[in-house]
Amino acid sequence: MKAVILAGGLGTRISEESHLKPKPMIEIGGQPILWHIMKIYSKYGINDFIICAGYRQDVIKAYFANYYTYNSDVTFDLSNNSLEVHVTHTDPWKVTVVDTGLDTMTGGRIKRIEKYIGDEPFLLTYGDAVADIDIPALVEFHQKSGKIATITAVNIAQMKGVISLSEEGNVEDFREKDSADSMLVNGGFMVMEPKIFDYIEGDRTIFEQEPMAHLSQDGELNAYRHEGFWQCMDTQREMKKLEALWESGKAPWKIWD
Repeated sequence: MKAVILAGGLGTRISEESHLKPKPMIEIGGQPILWHIMKIYSKYGINDFIICAGYRQDVIKAYFANYYTYNSDVTFDLSNNSLEVHVTHTDPWKVTVVDTGLDTMTGGRIKRIEKYIGDEPFLLTYGDAVADIDIPALVEFHQKSGKIATITAVNIAQMKGVISLSEEGNVEDFREKDSADSMLVNGGFMVMEPKIFDYIEGDRTIFEQEPMAHLSQDGELNAYRHEGFWQCMDTQREMKKLEALWESGKAPWKIWD
């Protein structure tokens, strides 16, 4: 089964970093968050990846073109212009980086990689979120559902204090947030049948809008509840949170050895 990763957006809310590189290439613990996502899948034997690139897609291609040397000891003999790579370990990945366009919407990016999928189900996620998700359990849940698409539903906690207002605008109650104020959102880590491409018109299609709405109306959208750790990286604050977790040695999404 292939894993498709959406990695083409501008990432404007974390622009301090993403004006130099695409957001999935922003590093956590010295490696791009894209690498962390791929390691999660690889833990479960998913090693065939399709990267939907766009903004600064050259950075992603260069990273994988040089992955062998980036992750090994290297001797450069400048006197005779030679290079020796001392390999100790590398990942068993097959990576297809597809230029899906600079301004293409999420649905359009998915549509553009249709020819690389074939007639088999595939995994799909965003290039900016990590989780300690059980991929085999997710796939089994999808298969039993018989649906075209399965998303992973995660809880997002309310971040502000909660108030209750009267019609006149008086504050009747004020309290700190609690677990009851959380909401379910699509956390990525999805499973799709090839029929999903029939729901996408073209480059201007936003996957989270018309396709998802039509899937729901047709009874073809399912949700797998993930109760464990999940965190996206939309902002500098979230990036620093992930970095701190990694530096602590207790990053919940590090499920690989």
